[in-house]
Amino acid sequence: MRLARRHFSVLQRPMVFFKLAFGWLKKIPGAMVRVREDIRAVRKNDPAARSSIEVALLYPGVHAIWMHRVAHDLWTRGASLSARAVSQANRFLTGIEIHPGATLGRRVFIDHGMGVVIGETATVGDDCLIYKGVVLGGVSLDRVVRHPQLASGVVVGSNACILGAIAIGEHARIGSGSVVVKPVPAGATVVGVPGRVIVPVKQRFDAALDHANLPDPTLEMVRALVAQNDKLRDRVLRLEAKLGIVHDDDGEPKHLPFEGDELPASHGG
Repeated sequence: MRLARRHFSVLQRPMVFFKLAFGWLKKIPGAMVRVREDIRAVRKNDPAARSSIEVALLYPGVHAIWMHRVAHDLWTRGASLSARAVSQANRFLTGIEIHPGATLGRRVFIDHGMGVVIGETATVGDDCLIYKGVVLGGVSLDRVVRHPQLASGVVVGSNACILGAIAIGEHARIGSGSVVVKPVPAGATVVGVPGRVIVPVKQRFDAALDHANLPDPTLEMVRALVAQNDKLRDRVLRLEAKLGIVHDDDGEPKHLPFEGDELPASHGG
């Protein structure tokens, strides 16, 4: 009886692989549509892309997305070991590590991509743009959703880290080098360590991510304090003049080591 079951199992294996291959063949038309979308997304977001054939052959971010789709399909069919093998091959060939369990939307573009890590339960929405060194990591050992959930149109700058099962709203911008540990509302821009949300109404950018034009909340606060200090100094001087008080500065400098106008521009340029 045991021998009969073993022979039946051996006979079943070719059928399983045949069904898997047949399923992939049926998906080819849809896969080709996505391939074209991926190439268009690259040419839209990278002015260095000269042609579609260049993108298809020489862009590791695109190759990583394509290999991840194979790994993710295996993962969802329960072939976890094979999925992890494809994922590791992907990492070796492209320098981009995407867990096969991660969910990636359409037209996602990983620019350059070296060092990008996307965790098992992470979700990346449609039309997201991810630069090199980005980490979408978890902060829990529990087997639950523990990685970031990116909505559509999110841009994540170079070397940014987004940690934990937090939601990043549609069209949010994560500045280069930021460490984000709290949810980000839609349309907001986050900069700094830890990440601070800039008021969406005050900061909007024409480009998807203008790396040289990101605001600095700390610098903005310093500029505001300098401006307030100047106003207070002027008021005190006017009051002293009205009261006839002679101000003895004891040789103190009349100006700060820097003036507000000498600080770096508030837009970061």
